[in-house]
Amino acid sequence: MSVRLLLSREVIVGFAVLGGLASLLAMVLQRRRKPDPLWIGRMNQAAYVLMGISIALFIGKGLFFPPGT
Repeated sequence: MSVRLLLSREVIVGFAVLGGLASLLAMVLQRRRKPDPLWIGRMNQAAYVLMGISIALFIGKGLFFPPGT
């Protein structure tokens, strides 16, 4: 996988959307009557990891490929 593909807007936004969906799923499952706390915790962790990856890629793109390059 090339670095430019990894730092493309679509990939960065994709990670952010997946993180948001994981967070939303964890929140919806928490509202259920008998949620499994371990599973919900793991979903929240996955959401933070995916959004963190998105932020790191966004910063990396700004540092290594400034606008106009």
